[in-house]
Amino acid sequence: MTVTTLDPTAREWLLLLFFLPAGRAHARVQAWRRLQRTGAVLLKNSGYAIPASPEAREDFEWIKREIVGSGGQAMVLAARAPDPPTQAEIVRAFRAARGRDFGKLRADAAHLLERTAGRPPRPASRQVTQRLRRLRERFDETVALDFFAAPEREQVATLLRELDHRTGRTRNMDSPPTSRVRATDYHGRVWVTRPRPGVDRMSSAWLIRRFIDPKARFAFASPAARSTAIPFDTFDAEFGHHGTHCTFETFCERFAIADQAVRHIGRIVHDLDLKQATYGEPETATVGRLVDGLRRVKHDDAALLQSGMEMFEALYQSLAASAAAPATSGKRSRRARVGATRRRKQS
Repeated sequence: MTVTTLDPTAREWLLLLFFLPAGRAHARVQAWRRLQRTGAVLLKNSGYAIPASPEAREDFEWIKREIVGSGGQAMVLAARAPDPPTQAEIVRAFRAARGRDFGKLRADAAHLLERTAGRPPRPASRQVTQRLRRLRERFDETVALDFFAAPEREQVATLLRELDHRTGRTRNMDSPPTSRVRATDYHGRVWVTRPRPGVDRMSSAWLIRRFIDPKARFAFASPAARSTAIPFDTFDAEFGHHGTHCTFETFCERFAIADQAVRHIGRIVHDLDLKQATYGEPETATVGRLVDGLRRVKHDDAALLQSGMEMFEALYQSLAASAAAPATSGKRSRRARVGATRRRKQS
């Protein structure tokens, strides 16, 4: 999951002001739920605010349309804070809202950790696994709305990492699938993964299409697809997280993909997906923002995955060209040196 943190000095906001008659309780609840899903906060009981962006504008316009369609009145405004203290107050409101969300997650994660305390790391029961997966999903959803990095975020992340370790989710498998496989054995297949693809699933799907099967098809966790398709980046999948590898790195290892530009992308994906700074490639932050932007713009999973694959193809082309340029320059230099040596000998 990709982390998006906006600069607290950003000064542009969108405001949604609306009114619904007393008899429109259902519409009021619907509007409130929609606003919660965007990450907007209520300021001074007067209107909802959110950092300005094209995606936020689209969300607010849709909510406005729904309110008006329910017999209410609504208006979307662009605004700026008049001074730094007001700006800071708005940012604190966002951090407080996300802090409450992370606080609930922290309590639930701590409770689940108590249930697994005192046991050596081992595969968890189905019930515990499902609860942990849901905690991870809630965490990712909250992080996506944590525009100003609430301090409680890292506390929850630490608990989830401990839960992963305690339940064996990130352990090295007893028999890690490190044997090489042939791409031709996987032609004409359907690959299935979780909905709302992020950086690891986008990049892995791109890798499949480019290096394994150009005609590969993708599905999103439907029961029918699971029976025949090859799962990837799902819990306990053969092509998923293993040891310290993200799914993209697993694919590279299993299919012996040693392309220099692909390895560069793998380092970017590793740091973003595992929330680490192991490699620190200069493109990492930009790729993370692009992935986050695509997830906000694209509401259809298939369209989101396609856009993500196109983005990684563009990145690959750029990295491959950059890698080829020094090599070409080096060959020319070597040819020039050989030519000069020959001329000296002839003279």
